Amino acid sequence: MQKDFADVFMEASLKNLGEPDDVIDNLQVKLQEPDEIMDDPPVICQDADYVMDNPPMMLQESDYMMDNPPLIIQDADYVMDNPPMMLQESDYGMDNPPVILQEPNYVMDNLPVIIQKPDEIMGNPPMILQESDAVMDNPPVILQEPEEIKGNPPMILQESDDLMDNPPVILQEPDDHNVKPQDDRSEVNDHATVRLASVPSDDSSKNITDLPDFTVALFGNSASVQFGCDNILLGEKPPRVETTELRITAPLQRKISEHNVSVINMIDLYESDQKPSDPVIGQLVNENEIHAFIFVLGLSQLTDADKMATEGLHRTFGDRVLSFAMILFTYEIEEECDNIMDELKKNTGLVQLIEKCGGKYHTCSKIMNNQSEIRELMVKVRRLFSDNKEQCYTGEMYNTVLRDVQGSEYQSDETTRSEILRRIVQPEELRKKLMARLHLEGKDKTLKTAGFLQLTEHSQSHQSCAEEKFVSTFLQKLLMMDYSARCIQIKEKNEQNNIQQTDQELSEDVEDAFSAIFNKTVEFSETNKLDPIHLMDAQMAVFHCADGFLKQLIVTKLSQCQFALPLLVPSPFTQQIEFPLWTFRQISKSWKTTDNKGQTVSKTQPVYKAETPMVAFFRFGSVSSSKSQLMNSLINEKHNTFFHRNCPGSSRTRILMDGVVEIAWYCPSGEETDTFPQCVAFCNLHGDAGVNEKQLDIITQMSSVNVVILPQLNRNDNSMTKIQNFFTDSKPLICLLTEDDSVLTKIRKDKKYKMGLKDRNQSDVFEDLRTAVNNALSFSQLSSLFKLEDVAEQLHITLDEKTDEDCRRGKDAAQQMMSLLENTDLTEIKESFLPCQGKLWHQWCKKNKELHRPTLGEQHKGENIEKNKSEKKSEMLKIRDQQKTSIVNLCEFIHIFIKELNMEKENELKYFLKWIGILLDDFTTESLSALHHEYDKKWSKVLDLKKNPDKLIQLTSEQEELERVSEKLQTATFGLEHILREVGQIYESCSSVRNYKKNLKIDFRTLPGLAAKMMMSGFPLELMDGDAAHVPLIWVTAVLDELIKKLGDKRVFVLSVLGIQSSGKSTMLNAMFGLQFAVSAGRCTRGAFMQLVKVSEEMKMKELLKFDFILVVDTEGLRALELAGRSTRNHDNELATFVVGLGNMTLINIFGENTAEMQDILQIVVQAFLRMKKIKLNPSCMFVHQNVSDVTAGEKNMEGRRRLQEKLDEMTKLAAKEEDCNTEFFSDVIAFDVQNDVKYFSQLWEGSPPMAPPNPNYSRNIQELKNTILSKASGASGITLSQFKMRIDDLWTALLNENFVFSFKNTLEISVYRSLETNYSDWTWSLRNAMLSIEDKFYNRIANGNTEVKENDLLAEMRKTKEQVEKSMEAYFDEDKDKDILCQWRGRFGDRIEYLHDELVKGTKIKLCKEIEQKKAREKLDKKRTEYENVLFNKSKELALDLKSKGTEEHVHVLENTFNTMWSRWVTEMSENTPDLEDLHFWEDVTQILSENFELTLVNERLHLRDFKQIVIRGDYDDYIILQNHLERSDDTMPSEEAEESSKKTKSGLIQRYFVNPTQKVISLVTGNRNKPENKMNAEYYYSVLQLIQKGIQESEKLMEKSPVRRQGYNVSYIQNITDCVKKSVQQHQSKSPKYKLKREFTIDLCLFVCDIASQKFTELHKEFRETNDPRIYLEKQKTQYYNIFKNFCRGATTTTILIDFICSKLEPSILQEVYNKTALDVTARMRSDIQALRENRSNLEKHILKSLAKQEDFHQYIQYIHQPKKHFKQFIKHEVCKYFTKQNQIIVKVFKGNLQQKEQIVSNAVHAATAEVKMKGGDGNMWFRSFTKTLTDELKFTGEACIDLTEVKDLDFLENHLSESLNEMTKKLQNSFSSIHDIKMEKCSRKPDEILIDHFCQCCWVQCPFCKAVCTNTMEDHPGDHTVPFHRNIGLNGWFYRRTTNLCNRFCTTEVARDGSFYPNSSDDKVKWKEYRKGGPKYANWSITPDNSELPYWKWVVCRFQKDLEKHYNKTFEGHGAIPDEWKKYTKEDAIESLDKYM
Repeated sequence: MQKDFADVFMEASLKNLGEPDDVIDNLQVKLQEPDEIMDDPPVICQDADYVMDNPPMMLQESDYMMDNPPLIIQDADYVMDNPPMMLQESDYGMDNPPVILQEPNYVMDNLPVIIQKPDEIMGNPPMILQESDAVMDNPPVILQEPEEIKGNPPMILQESDDLMDNPPVILQEPDDHNVKPQDDRSEVNDHATVRLASVPSDDSSKNITDLPDFTVALFGNSASVQFGCDNILLGEKPPRVETTELRITAPLQRKISEHNVSVINMIDLYESDQKPSDPVIGQLVNENEIHAFIFVLGLSQLTDADKMATEGLHRTFGDRVLSFAMILFTYEIEEECDNIMDELKKNTGLVQLIEKCGGKYHTCSKIMNNQSEIRELMVKVRRLFSDNKEQCYTGEMYNTVLRDVQGSEYQSDETTRSEILRRIVQPEELRKKLMARLHLEGKDKTLKTAGFLQLTEHSQSHQSCAEEKFVSTFLQKLLMMDYSARCIQIKEKNEQNNIQQTDQELSEDVEDAFSAIFNKTVEFSETNKLDPIHLMDAQMAVFHCADGFLKQLIVTKLSQCQFALPLLVPSPFTQQIEFPLWTFRQISKSWKTTDNKGQTVSKTQPVYKAETPMVAFFRFGSVSSSKSQLMNSLINEKHNTFFHRNCPGSSRTRILMDGVVEIAWYCPSGEETDTFPQCVAFCNLHGDAGVNEKQLDIITQMSSVNVVILPQLNRNDNSMTKIQNFFTDSKPLICLLTEDDSVLTKIRKDKKYKMGLKDRNQSDVFEDLRTAVNNALSFSQLSSLFKLEDVAEQLHITLDEKTDEDCRRGKDAAQQMMSLLENTDLTEIKESFLPCQGKLWHQWCKKNKELHRPTLGEQHKGENIEKNKSEKKSEMLKIRDQQKTSIVNLCEFIHIFIKELNMEKENELKYFLKWIGILLDDFTTESLSALHHEYDKKWSKVLDLKKNPDKLIQLTSEQEELERVSEKLQTATFGLEHILREVGQIYESCSSVRNYKKNLKIDFRTLPGLAAKMMMSGFPLELMDGDAAHVPLIWVTAVLDELIKKLGDKRVFVLSVLGIQSSGKSTMLNAMFGLQFAVSAGRCTRGAFMQLVKVSEEMKMKELLKFDFILVVDTEGLRALELAGRSTRNHDNELATFVVGLGNMTLINIFGENTAEMQDILQIVVQAFLRMKKIKLNPSCMFVHQNVSDVTAGEKNMEGRRRLQEKLDEMTKLAAKEEDCNTEFFSDVIAFDVQNDVKYFSQLWEGSPPMAPPNPNYSRNIQELKNTILSKASGASGITLSQFKMRIDDLWTALLNENFVFSFKNTLEISVYRSLETNYSDWTWSLRNAMLSIEDKFYNRIANGNTEVKENDLLAEMRKTKEQVEKSMEAYFDEDKDKDILCQWRGRFGDRIEYLHDELVKGTKIKLCKEIEQKKAREKLDKKRTEYENVLFNKSKELALDLKSKGTEEHVHVLENTFNTMWSRWVTEMSENTPDLEDLHFWEDVTQILSENFELTLVNERLHLRDFKQIVIRGDYDDYIILQNHLERSDDTMPSEEAEESSKKTKSGLIQRYFVNPTQKVISLVTGNRNKPENKMNAEYYYSVLQLIQKGIQESEKLMEKSPVRRQGYNVSYIQNITDCVKKSVQQHQSKSPKYKLKREFTIDLCLFVCDIASQKFTELHKEFRETNDPRIYLEKQKTQYYNIFKNFCRGATTTTILIDFICSKLEPSILQEVYNKTALDVTARMRSDIQALRENRSNLEKHILKSLAKQEDFHQYIQYIHQPKKHFKQFIKHEVCKYFTKQNQIIVKVFKGNLQQKEQIVSNAVHAATAEVKMKGGDGNMWFRSFTKTLTDELKFTGEACIDLTEVKDLDFLENHLSESLNEMTKKLQNSFSSIHDIKMEKCSRKPDEILIDHFCQCCWVQCPFCKAVCTNTMEDHPGDHTVPFHRNIGLNGWFYRRTTNLCNRFCTTEVARDGSFYPNSSDDKVKWKEYRKGGPKYANWSITPDNSELPYWKWVVCRFQKDLEKHYNKTFEGHGAIPDEWKKYTKEDAIESLDKYM
């Protein structure tokens, strides 16, 4: 029955299968479990037409199908091509759709789903929603309803390709998976043949019998298999045999699905004690080509046996076996099969195992009796065979493995394991996996140096790291010269412990010691995890992915670590052999040899040019000894120069190293212990030489000696052909035999040796090998030597310098430059090719220092210092001109260099610069070496002569010769830094000279940008020229400016280093940050260089660093021998001070612990820090003791720290004496912790150079120091680049002067302080503006009757503004980029704001209280006014009613005439008892009062002459003084050995506001007086009289303020008081000054002057008094108002109408006044925004005043500015306000009208509010009026009471509406009346805009410099601290002249205070040194005048422009010592104005 059904089914299937093409085009996909649909839909291939007519049939019983979906597990790749077959019973499918378990990789090929209902499938072909092309790859999915499946079992198809050739095979299914199928079991015979349904053949199909035969090997654990007769594959369990050979060599023969299958049973093979021998395995694989190795594995946890089996298979058959392997999972019950995916997901070991087998696995029952499962297994075996390109595992493969593993089981360095892997596994795939594990995929030559030079988390030292972090960790260690970089442990992500079993897995019941100890157990996690990465593979991976610069850096650092370097490198990307010659270009080697005379000769050569013998090492086949280890024994036994198999980090597999040739050099030290007497190169070919023939040919052709390592070979071995050639060649050959134990034996005369390695003592082997190599080298000395550059000539290799286009172009450009140097003496190159930096630059530096440090001769000869300075500047400018001449004729050398700097490609530029450095080093090395040798000889000779006192003459001669050689050495030093220095000098010269563009070949302005780009690329910038000991400020500043443009104003932490010469400073910095500062013994670094190190974002987050870069400053060594006798102490002090001042932290590098050697540097350093403390800079420091042995000894370190502390304290005392202070302890100078701030370093080298590697302890010490620095830096925010630029300028400028501390000017602080002052100005403006508004509000309250003002009320009103200001201040101090500098002023400015706030409140309260007092004093007058108003109102009303009754109310002229008549009578009546107020007759009163003490004619004469107006600014007071005769004689005999200055002083005080410009007539009179020939007053008397004038004016002003003119009116007694005060002051002065007598004219003129001041003030106050107190004036103002009332009554107006008119008449003036006041404030605020001069602070205002003065060129304005700055400031502000009103009149009118509209709105709102309130309360007109006035209390002055009976006002709505209309009309009228600016009278403002601005800007410090009259720039009066000003002036502007001459002084006080000369303060005879100017008196002591040469060119122009005017004004001349330098006369007005913008 079953047979018939099968036959029928097969026939139907074949009938409806359709053509092959149909099958391919029309496929169906069967639904699986929902979760699986997305990933792996099963494919059911059916003919589309067939599906339409014949629903698919199910070959399962329906009941079974309902409950048990079949489990189909397929390999991912297999599923791609083979749709799963459905073996289900129909009923089973109802409830459980089939589940397909497939590999995750299949997700990529998800198939589209088409959902159809059952009925649709029957009648309608399924719709396929995909493009046609996709159908071939993605068969559509058809979801069927369960009922359909039940009725139409689907047809089971196989893979589409198979269908083309093979009709489908139907495997009949047993009833149940768990029940042994009775029907099928009868079919299974001894051969396990499975019966197939007969299938008719046709032309389109092959016959089934054509299926191939298979041989499969099953291995695994026997627990995974159930043997038995039903087992289709294995049958019954084989009987136990004594050996395993019989079982595995007798395969079982099976017939499965027409396949003849040979089954090799290897189950339990690796569990038994007896393992098959190699020959047996060989026989097996030679007789049976195995198609598949099937690893049988239970679905449960992996067992040790399973793990052993997998390891055994891999070990026996090699890596290639994996491509033939497949996993067969077995299960006992069906549920295990259902959960297979869950099991796989939970067990990573299983997943790894499947991955090893390429994802191939299958599932079947443990008994292996299910035919369909076995058939599927065969299908997969066939697929496996197809995937392997129909190849089998053969005996040849096994023999290869067997031969290669005969050496060591775990060979690493020289093993062929990696070679096997490379042959049998795809190398590209292995490389990709390696790159992926290191996170280097896709990074071919993309790793750049910049990425690893930045400070990152990986820059911290780690001994181990994860795979993905290896690159960074390795490079960081390498950059630190830590050779443990090749000992890094690379950890996998999920790396297990090295212990094979965890505690949880261990069994406690193991009792068999032998099994536990000796039986090998294999941890599956160990066998399945990836092999560890070979460290050399990792190194080469980094090398391959690095760009050219990083490769060069890596190789350079490898060389420093004494590691071998890659010479020939097979590229994994191009498969070509590369020769990285570029990477060797920066490596030099030094060695010592002994010449024929027995003398030691030193040599230093770049390795690419060194010609040395070369020994080539290579091997054939697999050897048991390590070739690299043997080579290390020749080079350095204690260091692994070549990496070998026993090194940490070695592993079993090696991917990138095979075929690599490495090279290393042995460099002798000239000692007897040298292994070789000469420098020898050693080349090491990694891997089998027979495989890498190209590399072998290259190294053996170029070698001097060949060394080959051989295993036991057969004569016919292919390698013997090569060996025979080497043997017959003339070159020495040394054969090392790994399987021989013979000693060194010579086998031919021509230096052919052999030597055994097996079982020999290693020391003997090494010694024999050294002997053989030395003998061979001695034989081959006459043959050609090896030169690295010659490798490039070899064929079949790629040279990196040629393939890299950027490198090639850079080299070509560099060679073009170098060609210009040919045939030029090295000592003449600088002079010829770098003219700007030679003598010219040195001369300029010398002149610049002389400019700042005048010689003693210049100072004491009384020469014209300014003239000398001007001459020096002219000479400096001439030098710049000479430099420019050479620039115009720019040599081709520099022209090419600058042209190349402008190239756009960054890489090409970097290559060019690198090549220039390389070629220059090459060019100079030989000559410098010869000069050094000559210097050493001369020095030795000088030392010998010093021992013999009889040869002094010869000693002198030799010393001179030594000096000559030293100078030649300096001249011959020529590198890239010198070319860049020339570029800098070109820029400085062009920047300093005018008309720089003329004839220039280059655009010099681009040069700083190019240098900035170089800095960003990692090149250092020269900060201080070491040859000239000078900082090129212009150049450095410009470069930093460009750097800021490119990077932004980043924050940097400046780390500088100081130390004695050759103490390892540069080496330390290079190791710490991976930099490349020049290093070697002697003075490599000259001057100072700076380089940027970027801080990564992750580092900033981790370490909480607040800066973006570390700026490293490297310096030359202190106490240099070559500078001996050249002011070394001064030079070192300057350098130390400069470097310490620049750094946030300074490393003090000390070589050793000897305190005597430390003393010199410590004193210099301590003095530098002491200076920093004085100038308020706070750098930190750390001490580093280098080359200290036994650094681990804690007690010794403690002792060293104690000695250092004592020495520092001792040096502090010495330095304090030099700096004139009393500091005793170093901790008082700087915060210093001797426990944490002192580090001890091991010696740099681990052994003796030149072959010693760096000491790893040194690298660890470097890392510790680096961590400490970062820890300390985390608390600092560093400084910005712009701040750093200013710091350089400040420090160097101060150092140029002799007294650094005295001369230091912190420009950064000054700049920050100026910014703070600007913000302070804004804050104070906010407070003042708010207080003005509040003041207006309270004035309104007082006017409206509120006569009480409390301070709390004012504080409450100001609270909001104050809080806003405080918030703004807090934000500024907390968030500004300079907050660290600002913090020092935070408290002070907070106090100042608080003080200003309190003063404003107090001042306003005082004003308001006075206003209240005045109001109370006017109460009587106000009461009388009220009476007047009531009377006038009643009279007007009565008159109006009377006229109305007479009927005359309509005649307007009659009304007006009648009213006027009556008004005059009413006013007369009311004021008849009030006396008239007299007019002011001020000058008559003055004349009268003065005539009481002086003659009237004299008083009138002085008044008429008006000389009194000039009394403050007179050039002398000769006309006022009578000198005594004895004083004149004393003056004539005054000593005059020095023409020192004396002063004419004017102190500003209060007189500055009273200067009046003289008329032309006065000028002539004054000039006439000043032209008197002789009898000039002594300066002492002049100053004394001037002080008297100031005192008189000051005291008179106080009296004026106290005079109650405003309240009581003018009284002549006020004049009397003022003149009496003046006369009293004169009398007191006369009594104290007996040397002269003041004339009466003086007293009269001084009285007239102060009365002139009082005149204006009293006149204004008296006018105000009259307007307030004269009833006639008051009544006259009220006339219009009462005339209107009169008219209204005449016309019969109601009380409401009268009230409306009354209110409007009262409100109009009040509204206007408030509008004026508000407009004044608004316009002032606008002017502060719109007028540049009124922005910011007073310093900005002063700059614009000076510009204005220069444009006007008005001498008298200048004199006023100099002597009366405050008054001039006020006039300037008034002038600016007037200009603004003129230019911006429309805006002002608009503001005015806007305020008017606003006030009208306020009144309207008050009307509405009052009406609403009264209506709600039911009040009358009186209530309304009270409510209305109360609402306006703060807004307007609304005084007076309504004279109307307001009870008559009933209709409040009528009142509101008509009052609103009236207000509107009034507003329109007012709006129309102000149509232009002329209609606005700003004098009506209570405070005019100019007054507000003057009050804001002029409430500050007005103290003037006692020398030059410059005004202190502090914005606070009576401020704490010294008075300061950024720029001082020429003191001749203030009238200073040379004593006993008429020569005005032409010097600046900033210049003078640096001199040793003296001056006479206060015109006394006591001299005071300029340097001690503060001793001149209080006014001198309170000034801080910093010595510098930064005079403002503006004042030089002023002196030249107004020379004649100044001479006339002061009656002196600019002659003699005061002659104006010619240089000053070159300044133009434009230059002067430009200098203001530049410097102020």
